[in-house]
Amino acid sequence: MSEATNESAGPTFENVLYAKDGPLAVITINRPEKHNAISLATLDDLHGAVDAAAMDDSVRVIAITGAGGKAFAAGSDLSEVVDRDFRKALEPIVQGLAEKLERTPKPTIAAIDGICMGGGLEVALGCDLRVATPQSRFATPEGKLGIIPGGGATARLPRIVGRGWGMEMMLMGEPIDANRALQMGLVTRLVESDELLNEVARMAQHLASFAPFVPWTMKAMVHFGMEASLAGALMFEKYAQGALVQTEDKAEGIAAFLEKRTPEFKGK
Repeated sequence: MSEATNESAGPTFENVLYAKDGPLAVITINRPEKHNAISLATLDDLHGAVDAAAMDDSVRVIAITGAGGKAFAAGSDLSEVVDRDFRKALEPIVQGLAEKLERTPKPTIAAIDGICMGGGLEVALGCDLRVATPQSRFATPEGKLGIIPGGGATARLPRIVGRGWGMEMMLMGEPIDANRALQMGLVTRLVESDELLNEVARMAQHLASFAPFVPWTMKAMVHFGMEASLAGALMFEKYAQGALVQTEDKAEGIAAFLEKRTPEFKGK
């Protein structure tokens, strides 16, 4: 897997690497000896890294990946789940991170290379886009441990792949390969390992070419529309479009198109 260019000094964490490549912030879960299992300390680091990227105006897209080339994240750290009681289970834990990735205005991409299971898959489900390598594998194996997914899979997975495939993955708990994940819409692109971050960087450059309000609003519309009635979602879409047609960027975008030049958006 290629590495992002560390163009400027960013925050440092114990279990997570943070690097910037142009408009892209790459957050790498750095526990390869544990297949990037997500411990509570790692979760705290991920929250901090996502917050840093969200607050950095030079960052337009946030990507999460895993170190080592064998796993995105194999799930939650089971050594911490052994003694988890009812009270601890009710805390947001992985759900909280997935919610943050979903709700941050900036587009988020999961760059998956290898194992993506359990809590790791649930982090990926919180991202707007998922890109994987051909050797990646996906599963929700919690049923084999006497529990169910607790990081959002029971809600997000069926919304992304449909109820049938969602039920198949959660009830059976069996791994699926990258081709099947692509077929069902769990991921939208497959690229080789050595091109994974390069592809994500290209996607980030493409997204950064839009007026800043466009991906932010598009993302909000989709998430709201999935939770609202059809009538409510359509009305909200109209109001959102009405707000955007009054921006300077809209005028610049249309003028640039008519004049056959590259637009210069200012986020206004």
